[in-house]
Amino acid sequence: MKGVFGVIVAMMLLAACGGRSMSAEEMQRKLDSIQKIEVAERLAAQGINLEKSDNPLKLFYDSLALLPLPIAYSDEFVRYLPNFKPVPQDIAKALELEGNGKQKAISLSESLGARLMILAADEGVADDDEDGTERYSLWLYSLDNDYLPVDKICLYAIEDEEDYDLFDEEELLQYFTITSDYEIHLMDYSKEKHKTRTDEVYTLDASRNFLLQKSEELDD
Repeated sequence: MKGVFGVIVAMMLLAACGGRSMSAEEMQRKLDSIQKIEVAERLAAQGINLEKSDNPLKLFYDSLALLPLPIAYSDEFVRYLPNFKPVPQDIAKALELEGNGKQKAISLSESLGARLMILAADEGVADDDEDGTERYSLWLYSLDNDYLPVDKICLYAIEDEEDYDLFDEEELLQYFTITSDYEIHLMDYSKEKHKTRTDEVYTLDASRNFLLQKSEELDD
């Protein structure tokens, strides 16, 4: 496709040289039009047909599997991401989702004007993982009426053991729950002391931003 794009640009320049010269604005409009066609073709190849809508983010969101609430952290959930769908790279860029090209997503049931989805950013395979299973960090996104991101919070982050050894810190596991009324709990659990060390509670406000309601550090 990049080769085709280059050929079209060259033809445009030759046409301009043979007649009336194009202004910078005209050239940019034509280039934007060609790029839009390129994006539409890439998304169509990934199952998102822009002929049905001019909003690829809406089409992508509507194509996702639905994850009913409530939900809670489990090893199986963060490892296998059941019913998550691959994220096309054009969509990942629009959502500013990091990762190495294998991002995944799932939507949550809508209520009270909330439009949420969990996006999984691939972080690579652990050195000691013989199965070669990809590791993912999980982000909860809220979307506006145009399906653009409003806010996001990290539900689950990948931490390397070397990070704890470097700072001589205890190893913490991050847990999360999302209740049926969209109350999000983020908890850090100490593997050494077998107890929760921190607990944060977020809710979704009227502007669809995540609002911190409680942040508690629990004593030893």
